[in-house]
Amino acid sequence: METTFTYDKTVTGRNFIGRKAECAQLRDILSRGLNVSIYEPAKTGKNSLICQTLFEMKAAELSFRTAEFSLLNIRTMADYCIRLISTVAGVFASTPEEHCALVEEYLGGSSFAYDGPSFAHGGALVSLSEDLKADDLRAALSFPYRLAEKTGTRLLVIVHEFQNILLNEGPDTMLNIYEEVVRKAGPRQRELCSWIWVGSRVNAMKTIFEQKRYFYRMVQRVKLEPISYKEIENHVIKGFLVSGKVIEKEFVEKICGILQNNIYYVNHFAAICDGLSRGYIVVPVVEESLQTMLAIHQPRFVAAMNELTTFQLFLLRAILDGESMFSSADVIERYRLNSSANVRRLKDALCKKEIITFTEDDKAVILDPLFEYWMRKYYFNI
Repeated sequence: METTFTYDKTVTGRNFIGRKAECAQLRDILSRGLNVSIYEPAKTGKNSLICQTLFEMKAAELSFRTAEFSLLNIRTMADYCIRLISTVAGVFASTPEEHCALVEEYLGGSSFAYDGPSFAHGGALVSLSEDLKADDLRAALSFPYRLAEKTGTRLLVIVHEFQNILLNEGPDTMLNIYEEVVRKAGPRQRELCSWIWVGSRVNAMKTIFEQKRYFYRMVQRVKLEPISYKEIENHVIKGFLVSGKVIEKEFVEKICGILQNNIYYVNHFAAICDGLSRGYIVVPVVEESLQTMLAIHQPRFVAAMNELTTFQLFLLRAILDGESMFSSADVIERYRLNSSANVRRLKDALCKKEIITFTEDDKAVILDPLFEYWMRKYYFNI
């Protein structure tokens, strides 16, 4: 069913709200043949940003092809290579004969071989004849470059959940070779092939691109800024008007404050609100809609809190109270954090669990605004 308040899928066009600057930045980077990293928490609009930008590029009659896949269920270097090869080959070939010819031409001499039976039954295009070697990895990672160069086709390789590369055995080995392949790509290859590395686990992506600095000076980050309240207000009010309903601006302002202008949560709330109302959106409808949304998400919030140690909970409480000098004697004593060394361990643990992150000025930020609201109101009763 068509709805103004779309929160369950990627959106473009009239349903895409804000982010004009980010779209322009992404389009500019890609038009110059550069690589991109985008890492923000889940459900903040990363995929919609990419789709909207590609939509605008096509509207401007820019010619390109996309190879898109996810590392969500990838845990080995071999599986990564097989997924990459299968996806990219699928962009340039359609018949078994064409696929087989591509593999023989571009991967001949490697351990990868065309796997007709597997591919015929919806499986991978290639399989390994022996254990993956470093040269096999180089062959797979350079495959998009060589294919784009040979065909003269602009290719965008979009890799979702890229941070899961860290879950592979020996991730640094793979990332070192990955970086080597990207660095050694020829000028024409770099011009025609760009990588878009997308991740929803912010701190894991920071580990790759900021702490270990892989692909240094070979990738540009597109950071998603909060959508302005005014844009969200117009979107919500107009959305309700489409179905003949009215919501007061004060209600929109209140919800945006709670949800910190997170468009996914705002749309989720508005969709629930829309289903519970017939005309004017009144206070009970607003409150029931918020409670319904909390009830939907509460199980994962409870599960996350149950996995935390007592000390980690103490540090979270300090963050919610607005503390910043966590290693000061006063804060350590007041929140029973034990020691400054323990504080460092607690910060690292909460970052690894993707509950918090730290800004460039070392300010702690809770990544999920609805989780933050739930913790304040229903867990810590602040």
